Amino acid sequence: QVHVVESGGGLVEAGGSLRLSCEASGRSFSRYSTGWFRQAPGKEREFVAHISWSGASQHYIDSVKGRFTISRGDAENTVYLQMNSMKPEDTAIYYCAVDPWGSSRYSEQTSYDYWGQGTQVTVSS
Repeated sequence: QVHVVESGGGLVEAGGSLRLSCEASGRSFSRYSTGWFRQAPGKEREFVAHISWSGASQHYIDSVKGRFTISRGDAENTVYLQMNSMKPEDTAIYYCAVDPWGSSRYSEQTSYDYWGQGTQVTVSS
């Protein structure tokens, strides 16, 4: 079993920044392929960003490219989502998800076995 915990959400003004953290623990994998998803009120959960287990590749939804950066921390199984130039439409619950097997279908929710409880991000206009 893998336990996933997100942190760092909060309220920020448009144009501001937040950094979300995701920590995974509980299995013997040295690193996991990790994704961030978000769900806005009244909308379906959508893919936001992904980083490979090695950190060598990252992928983003078009709406956050150039504003969000996903990265790995120095500690094993820690992943960050740096969010800059934030917009009101970024308001959502953000979820971190872990894929221990490194699927190439990184934007699909079914590729991830373990999910955090989510952290609320609110961007005021």
